[in-house]
Formats: sequence, structure tokens, C-alpha cells
Amino acid sequence: MSKLYVVGIGPGGKENMTFRAKEVIDNSDAIVGYTPYIDYLGDWVDGKEVFSTGMRGEIERCKQAIDLVKEGKTTSIISTGDAGLYGMAGPILELAKDIEVEVVPGVTAAFSAASELGSPIMHDYSSISLSDLMTPLDVIYKRVENAAAADFVIALYNPRSKGRPDYLEHSIELVRKYRSLDTPIGLVKDSGRPGTQVKITTVGDINYEDVDMLTVVIIGNSNTYIEAGKMITPRGYNIK
Repeated sequence: MSKLYVVGIGPGGKENMTFRAKEVIDNSDAIVGYTPYIDYLGDWVDGKEVFSTGMRGEIERCKQAIDLVKEGKTTSIISTGDAGLYGMAGPILELAKDIEVEVVPGVTAAFSAASELGSPIMHDYSSISLSDLMTPLDVIYKRVENAAAADFVIALYNPRSKGRPDYLEHSIELVRKYRSLDTPIGLVKDSGRPGTQVKITTVGDINYEDVDMLTVVIIGNSNTYIEAGKMITPRGYNIK
């Protein structure tokens, strides 16, 4: 019986994809995804039916994947990171009423970036997207401020683009109400991919020009510090 897999492929490099993701992609007759994400799979899609779209084609891709399964083709629809975080799992499960669906988890961009920065997410954290395509901007800012007030480590996705050049700056201004200026901030561009760029700065010194849509921004909590070029958030172990 055909089945729809909603697959998180991690940050993009094949070495960070799970064995399960590789297995279901290998066993799929068709692959559906955003065009650049299909490219990450390389020759893994050879011999398969491939359907891809550009930006903002999410619902079209979901409907196509469901139709392919109904045609009797085992299909994988892919998302970078984890498909359940800003990915395709949600819309697929809302739309797919009469087919079998399995969600295959993947390494999120925040966790990939954290590994490249050190250990900034060792304690409670909040994940917030600064894209207001789906969420009103005032709601986003409220979430940023509440997370800062609660002393969460904060991972920001989609932090800055040409159409949204000031959202990150305003978010950092909100964070400054609750964090000292020397609070570490990690900036990771193209995490887990060739040419990854990693920079550690602070709430007081962040250069917004270093940030774009492909950057994950991780803001430390009140206990986060920098040691030997690594960003560390203590968990609370009694280390002496």
C-alpha cells in the first residue's frame, strides 16, 4: 500500500540526515519539495518522479504529494530541519484525510547551529520565526519579549531579509530590556552546509549586516558565557 512520508532532511548536508530519512527516500517512488531542497538530495532522486516548486508553493506541494499517494505511489515530501518545525508536517496532516502518513524527524537548524557554536541550548529555550508571512508582527514581538523576560535561550529563524531589514534589530531591542549587553549571541549562516559561517558576538555588539535569511540567531540566557571561542549555557551541574 502506498504511503506518504513527511521527511525532515536536516540542515541540508547528507551527513546530517538520519538513517530513517535515507531509507524512506530510497523506498519512495516520488519526491516532492522546494526546489533547493531537492538539490540537497543529489543522486538520491535519480529514477524517481520529482515534483518541485519555488517559494510559497507549500500548499501546492502538499496537494501534489497527496495526489501521488492516491495514484498508488509511495511518496516523500521533504523539509529542511525537522518537518514538524516550520515544515510540511502540519499542512499535510491538515489536508490528508484518507491516506497513511508518517512523519520522519530531522535535525533542526537551531540544533545544527548550536553544535557549531558550542553548547548554547543546554537549558530551556524558545524557537521563534521572525517571518510575518504566517504570524502577525505584533504577535512575534510579544513572543520575543516574553521569551526574553522568562530568561529562555532564544533561537531566531528567518531573522532578516531585504523586505524585513529591521525585525531583528527591534527584537534585540526587546531582549535588551531583560539581558545585559554582554549576553552572547551566536550567528550561524548555512548551518550544516558547505561554507558554513559561524560568529559569536553579544547583545551589545551585534552587527545586523552579518545576518540574512539563511542565518540562525541564538541568543543566550542570563547565564550563557563564552569560553575558548565556544558559547556555553550551563545546565546547572555542580562542576568544579
